[in-house]
Amino acid sequence: MAFDKMELEDIEVWDGNFAAAQALRQSQVDVVAAYPITPSTPIVEGYAQFTADGYVEGEFVMVESEHAAMSACIGAAAAGGRVATATSSQGFALMVETLYQASGMRLPIVLNVVNRALAAPLNVNGDHSDMYLGRDSGWIQLDAYCPQDAYDLNFIAFKVSEDHDVRLPCMVHQDGFMTSHTAQGVHTLTDDKAYGFVGDFKPMNDMLDFEHPVTHGVQAEEDWHFEHKARQHNDLMTKVFPKIEAAFSEFEKLSGRKYNIVEKYDMDDADVCVVCMGTSVETAREVATEMRAQGIKAGVVGIRVIRPFPFFEVSEALKGVKAIAALDRSSPNGAPGMLFNEIAGSLFNTDTKAMLSGYVYGLGGRDLTKAHLVALFKELQANVDAGKITTPLQQFIGVRGPKLAYL
Repeated sequence: MAFDKMELEDIEVWDGNFAAAQALRQSQVDVVAAYPITPSTPIVEGYAQFTADGYVEGEFVMVESEHAAMSACIGAAAAGGRVATATSSQGFALMVETLYQASGMRLPIVLNVVNRALAAPLNVNGDHSDMYLGRDSGWIQLDAYCPQDAYDLNFIAFKVSEDHDVRLPCMVHQDGFMTSHTAQGVHTLTDDKAYGFVGDFKPMNDMLDFEHPVTHGVQAEEDWHFEHKARQHNDLMTKVFPKIEAAFSEFEKLSGRKYNIVEKYDMDDADVCVVCMGTSVETAREVATEMRAQGIKAGVVGIRVIRPFPFFEVSEALKGVKAIAALDRSSPNGAPGMLFNEIAGSLFNTDTKAMLSGYVYGLGGRDLTKAHLVALFKELQANVDAGKITTPLQQFIGVRGPKLAYL
């Protein structure tokens, strides 16, 4: 069956969902199995429409739940297909059991996660609760800050995930509504260039290769389970960074767009900096520029690759900084936030003298405003001036009622 190509303008006005759907189309995914959930529905809806209109040779499979969606993706990937899907929030939570199956079986599935708060109370808006829930599931995880990133990083995800030295599934995260439903100019690739970058899918250990029979989903127990997990952690994940860097470099040559495992902005001489993810990176960059006009040497570090976590790249990016704020967009429920802990782990056993404080923000779609960040940068500068942390170790930004803090 032949498929039609789509003529795109050099710059299209797309939101993050449609950008991701276009990337799935251009990658010519064989199977998308999905159960729609806000705010990720338009990704699989778009792919389904492309399939119906003859732009994709693959199959769209509507299932009865997100658990079934990933189960179907696992079956299709084990059978030797290029596979993808999308989900959010409660759907992601229902999918979690099967995420470990996909990574343990080394199936290169691409999952677009449009980040949204987890209930209760029920909330359809964006935060990073679902992102944090999946961080130990054995998937590579990339983070998009805008619709352009959501488009580009899907190609990177297929490229890295399907590499035979890696063969691990990959998530592409984007902020619910802030990215997924906000339209911006997106620089496009032609269908031929996009597919040429991703390349033909080359199955490995597929169950439909009857000349080379394989078994998937075996039971190991204590004899080999530990070794399997240790090798996946130590051998496979350490191979991911060079593959991502190579894909970033190749993609830059193709598109002119440069991505880094850790994104640094105004960090060469920064005294204070914010470390964050998602759409907050762009807001923080704008405020940091304004702070520099006021004499505060402010910088921003954006985490592009969440798993495996780039400990050495983060410590290098933060070298020489005097005060750091880690912004976590998920409720840690009795502990410092994940990003705070990862940064602390990155800096531990180094010669840094930096002061690290944590901020929880934006839960359930609450806005992170420029005013919030202005106050935050000024608090960091106050820490520098005092030579010690002058605020609680963890604060909550923009919460109604009395000011809250933990630790």
